[in-house]
Amino acid sequence: MRRFGSLRSRLTLLVTTAVVVAIAACAMMSWVVAEKQMLRTLDQTILEPDDPRWLKDHCQKGGTGDPFGDSVTLLGADGSTCSLGKPIVPTEEDKALLAHPGDPVFRNGQTTDGRAVRVVTTNFAPGVAVLESRPLNHVRGSLRQMALGLAALTALGALGAAWAGLAISRAALAPVGRLTKAVEHIAQTQDLSTRIPVQGTDEIARLSSSFNAMTTALAGSRDRQRQLVADAGHELRTPLTTLRTNIDLLLRSEQTGRSLEPGAKKRLLVNVKAQFAELSTLVGDLLQLARGDTDHEPHAELGLHDVVRAAVERARLRGAEVSTDLGEWYVFGGAASLERAVLNLIDNAAKFGPGQVDVVLRDGTLTVRDHGPGIPEEELPHVFDRFWRSPSARALPGSGLGLAIVAQSVAESGGRVRLDNAQGGGVMATVEIPGKSHAALR
Repeated sequence: MRRFGSLRSRLTLLVTTAVVVAIAACAMMSWVVAEKQMLRTLDQTILEPDDPRWLKDHCQKGGTGDPFGDSVTLLGADGSTCSLGKPIVPTEEDKALLAHPGDPVFRNGQTTDGRAVRVVTTNFAPGVAVLESRPLNHVRGSLRQMALGLAALTALGALGAAWAGLAISRAALAPVGRLTKAVEHIAQTQDLSTRIPVQGTDEIARLSSSFNAMTTALAGSRDRQRQLVADAGHELRTPLTTLRTNIDLLLRSEQTGRSLEPGAKKRLLVNVKAQFAELSTLVGDLLQLARGDTDHEPHAELGLHDVVRAAVERARLRGAEVSTDLGEWYVFGGAASLERAVLNLIDNAAKFGPGQVDVVLRDGTLTVRDHGPGIPEEELPHVFDRFWRSPSARALPGSGLGLAIVAQSVAESGGRVRLDNAQGGGVMATVEIPGKSHAALR
């Protein structure tokens, strides 16, 4: 039952049915055409010129016989008949021709003894019609033989169609079979490196290419997740170790009865609080990065200048010195995510470039510039990598996730971000997000 329900079985059945129906239709049409042609030929033989006046004289003299070997009947307007051979049974159609003379009437009929004949009725004289016939037994015998031959041909065609359908389904579904085996292999082994050979440019080849692209994306996503977990574990180890050491010192001092000096205890508690703050920041950054592409805040149309202004105010509360030059620009994105990205850029500039941070928004391009020493050219390609930190900045607080969050937030809004060394010193971050100016929206 499962085998019959397979795609190969259904395709074989479909091909076989289509071919058999086509053969049967052709056979029926051939039989109908042959029947019409035979009857047309028979009608022509009946219509061969004859002069039936002798039959009228013969009937008036009371003669009998069958000079033609076929049935001929004279039909009068009063319903009287005179026949040579077996009389032909007249019909209403024949009687109508007496009242309204016209073209000959062709029909299948029978004689009084029940023999099937082909009848042609013509007008002979006013009030008199001639019914002439030829036997149908030869025609019907030929048609029966032809029907048997066509039936045998249809049966052979059905067998051939079944074989051809099976061969076609096997050849057509071979790539699908390979794809199925690959999917089953991946489901069983979790091996995302499996690839399907792509041959041609048809729909199956496109499906195989799409499947290979999907497994490549899944493998990349899984590798990134593993790397994130490994990096997170490495980064969490330091604050956790420090916290455990400090807490162990506090517990040991209490358990042994040798209390720490008030100054040392205060420094220890301040250090514990700082480690908790660093740990909380790191966990928040990890949660921000761990969100999926579809797991973000609802996007809406918003003013990027308003988002930047809010981020600047938060940065100033943290002690950053920021100058702004903001033009109107409206984008489609998440307000909280973009504000976090802008704040990270300002914090990064304030941390690595002492002095004023310049924030400019013009025609959809946001720049955040510091006036520090800049970044070595060989380090620029790595600034947006997760947990990457410049060797010169590893002594400073931070987790190395700030710029990675910026890149993710900007990408979610359809934009892009880059870092370059600015002319005259310092680093300039450039953010470009598609949008419209206020004048374009009106």
